[in-house]
Amino acid sequence: MRPKKTILCVDDNEQILSVRTFLLETRGYRVIALTSPLDALETIAGSLPGSLDLLLCDLLMPQMDGNELVGRAKQLHPALPAMIVSGTVTGYDRAGRADVFLPKGACSPAELLERVRVLVARKRGPRKSVFRTPNPPAAATLNLKTAISA
Repeated sequence: MRPKKTILCVDDNEQILSVRTFLLETRGYRVIALTSPLDALETIAGSLPGSLDLLLCDLLMPQMDGNELVGRAKQLHPALPAMIVSGTVTGYDRAGRADVFLPKGACSPAELLERVRVLVARKRGPRKSVFRTPNPPAAATLNLKTAISA
């Protein structure tokens, strides 16, 4: 059984955070839910690289906006994928540091889950190629048998 992927979910609105946490946990993700971007940075700084699989945050938060949080998080862990979700549809121009931007209310829970799945899979990297040695041609096998028996 594969270990659960860990998502750091940050939103200053506790109700939205609770719904998002429930949505992700019922799909098998481990969620660290925080209401403060400063607490999120502490969590990221204290985590080993690769132990967090995704940063999912709101764009507009007190203390620090989501774009700044993503920028600082990527300074600490450059490979950490990030998704910003915002209630302001025009906020995409302010969310340039995230890998994905989704407007709240304009995307379905299924779309959010699909984007999360893709980002978490991308973090793992491409699948390893299996190199197999090709079967030797029959003539080569015949020459090898002839050389052994001679």
